[in-house]
Amino acid sequence: MKKSYLLLLLFAVNFVLAQTKNDEFDQLVAAEMRSSSANVSELAVNPNTLNYDITYHKLEFTINPNVSKFISGKVTTTYTAVSNMNTITFDLSNDLNVSEVKQGTTNLAFIENTNNEVIITLPTTQLAGTTATVEVTYSGIPPTNGFDSFVRSTHNGVGVIWTLSEPFGARDWWPCKQDLNDKINSIDVYITAPSQFVSVSNGVETTPPVINGLNKTTHFHHNYPIPAYLIAIACTNYSVYNQTAGTSPNEFPIVNYVYPENLAGFMTDMDQTPLIMDFFETLFEPYPFRNEKYGHAQFGWGGGMEHTTVSFMTNFSRGLIAHELAHQWFGDKITCGTWQDIWLNEGFATYLASLVIENFDGPAAFVTNKSGMINNITSQTNGNLYLTESQATNVNRIFSSRLSYNKGAMVLEMLRFKMGDAMFFQALRNYLADINLAFKYAVTSDLKSHLEAVYGSSLTEFFDDWVYNQGYPIYNITAQNIGGGQASFVINQTQSDPSVSYFEMPVPVRVFGSSGQQFDLILNNTFNGETIVQNVPFTITSIQFDPNKHLISKNNTATLSTNSFQLENAIKVYPNPVNDELYIQLPNGIQLEKVIVYNNLGQKVMEGNAHEMSLTTLSTGVLFIEIITAEGTYHKKIIKK
Repeated sequence: MKKSYLLLLLFAVNFVLAQTKNDEFDQLVAAEMRSSSANVSELAVNPNTLNYDITYHKLEFTINPNVSKFISGKVTTTYTAVSNMNTITFDLSNDLNVSEVKQGTTNLAFIENTNNEVIITLPTTQLAGTTATVEVTYSGIPPTNGFDSFVRSTHNGVGVIWTLSEPFGARDWWPCKQDLNDKINSIDVYITAPSQFVSVSNGVETTPPVINGLNKTTHFHHNYPIPAYLIAIACTNYSVYNQTAGTSPNEFPIVNYVYPENLAGFMTDMDQTPLIMDFFETLFEPYPFRNEKYGHAQFGWGGGMEHTTVSFMTNFSRGLIAHELAHQWFGDKITCGTWQDIWLNEGFATYLASLVIENFDGPAAFVTNKSGMINNITSQTNGNLYLTESQATNVNRIFSSRLSYNKGAMVLEMLRFKMGDAMFFQALRNYLADINLAFKYAVTSDLKSHLEAVYGSSLTEFFDDWVYNQGYPIYNITAQNIGGGQASFVINQTQSDPSVSYFEMPVPVRVFGSSGQQFDLILNNTFNGETIVQNVPFTITSIQFDPNKHLISKNNTATLSTNSFQLENAIKVYPNPVNDELYIQLPNGIQLEKVIVYNNLGQKVMEGNAHEMSLTTLSTGVLFIEIITAEGTYHKKIIKK
């Protein structure tokens, strides 16, 4: 979901909006909540819906955009019992009234409680592993909650109805199971409305609409697994603009439903869609729902929503097209397994929209885009990416632009920088292809496992720092020319939030020479105060921190020291205090000959000639390290823990 803002908010919001030369939003902002009751929802997982697995919905809706917000419907659900069942419970708003429940020709008893549920009594105990079908007939005026899940409004004097169920709104307009633990294998959607209107839903129209008097029934079939919140309908006097995507013979339609008064103005914008589709398919894999369609439907909410196969759009800016299309892979094919993992949806969609900027507009525009995100992320000193359980019931927090969107995107940029393009994108392709995740749900640890499998090293430290904990580093880097085509870099860091003791990341710097030379370096920083010696093909006259904006950081300084170089200061022993392994760091080109360790009585207790020594067997206390090199002998003091 991508959101833009009305200014009259009852809640504090983040807003650092930067627009590119193409007038695309670089900043995604949390949407206005229309009622405080939905802003802090008590919904997490409804335990009363965990005893069955839905395999199929037949959804029949009757609406009239010209008259009212009223909906009447019949939802036929086929499900499999997970455990023995005497009742089945669906989520359904208290504002909607069930008139009848049937199983075949048998009427079933039911109650609607005050907890937004309809509880149906089955005729006999249904055994675990068996399948059954129930049919619920209902009607009413859906409530106004959250993003307003079911809306009737007008455009150019014509009525329009549209839905937006993310995160907790599906129950506001149909009986469902809306938790993130069950995808419906397939759905058929039948929308009956006045015949002058065009209806929209997921999937494809398998047959022409059927006219019955003044009404028309349009049938859509969607044959991919889908969660309840991604099922959507819309209806008004749409004009239809058709396009084609894919590569022959694997082409598929793009069907755009646009208000007729806006069609001419939006056609050029919509022509970006096949280009972005081609780019994403080249980068990752073919469009996941290519056997059906992709498309857009214009609606009246301030943003966009990635309903599977048909994104609902307020406009057709390239950034919005890219964001919602990206969700078809990251959010629709693989859906976040809990709202705590929402960054797997929104962080990816935000980052893929940034990749469109990088590949369509060039590196400079990409740097500008990332700068805007970094400025927004660091506008506050804290903020975890993976949500706590309590945060995951707060709609504003779930859709925090600063964290779920921008921080999520920049964490992916940092992973790409750390791993390199080849490994990063291969890991994402493997993630999308994983049969345990594809068209199912994923959590953060699933993504981490795929990244580590390709990277070949643990990313636990990275995820602890950047995903589970809070804040960002503030770097102070001092460079010094040491002669012989080398320079020394001392890296110090403070943290904006105490939850992280040290952010371990490769640190990019750019150095400049007096004749206009420039040279990019990556300093593999692992501890505070670390000295790193690098080959540099000219004398450095100035230094720039992270010129391509790979890192989330703020208030960094990078300076050139004019002090004369002292080898004594460039030789480092760490960590200090030390528990086990001691490391000796020398500038490049300085040959280590011997290391002698003395206790505080001056007695030699260890000797070696390696840059790494195990001090496990030594007693605790002060130790003196004698480092013998071809350039001289140097002494350091450490504490053994």
